[in-house]
Amino acid sequence: MPMPSPRLVLASFGLIALAACGGRAATTPSYQQELFNTGVSPYAHNFDATVNETCEAARRALLSQGFLTTMGQPDTVDATKNFQPNADTHAVVSFHVVCTPGENATNQSIAYVNAVQDGYALKKSDTSASVGLSVLGSLSLPIRSNSDAMVKISSETVPAGKFYDRFFNLMSHYLNTVPRSSPIASDEVKSKPLAPSLIVSSPELTPTPIVVQAPEAATAIQASGAAAETKRQAQAAASEAVAASAPNGTSAPAH
Repeated sequence: MPMPSPRLVLASFGLIALAACGGRAATTPSYQQELFNTGVSPYAHNFDATVNETCEAARRALLSQGFLTTMGQPDTVDATKNFQPNADTHAVVSFHVVCTPGENATNQSIAYVNAVQDGYALKKSDTSASVGLSVLGSLSLPIRSNSDAMVKISSETVPAGKFYDRFFNLMSHYLNTVPRSSPIASDEVKSKPLAPSLIVSSPELTPTPIVVQAPEAATAIQASGAAAETKRQAQAAASEAVAASAPNGTSAPAH
């Protein structure tokens, strides 16, 4: 039986490789897996509370787990937490919470939560350089240095599951345990004016008149008072002089 030629064998292998490459399905991009359906979102949860109360519960829940939180607006909470699985890797979990009114805007709200995990790895790089010494000819001395840096290697949204369920349960705990103020309906607030007789007869409510005098009027009053005092003193002095100059009405006794 004649053996096939080497060229025929190579051609056969080439055809098989081309068929294998042509039949391989292309990888679907990750963003194509987003369905954007109208069903229940695993990243959202309804609460029987106002928007501010829901975001405050989210902030307390994150603070209780060691997250560093910031609230740029009353309806938004951002938080971060660092993790160190080992000496050469580092991870950062970033939380973003947005609170919006629910179907009943007065006492319901919806919390939308998104968590992203960024991964970092320690990258070591060696650099070398040489220094030539002209005195010694073409002799070169190598100089080596090492530098370590954390390089971002991954970034992924935490998938839906028990992670968000535990967070929503902790939010519900704080909404149920932290005292909240309930608004009073406007139709339940009643006011009754006081009777006029009570206002007039009450010494606390009776205003005390305050007389404000102009500087000219005050000066005139002071001058009038000084003139009256001078006149009174003059009359007193005249009365004393008349009494001193009058003859003594009593006669000496007879011997």
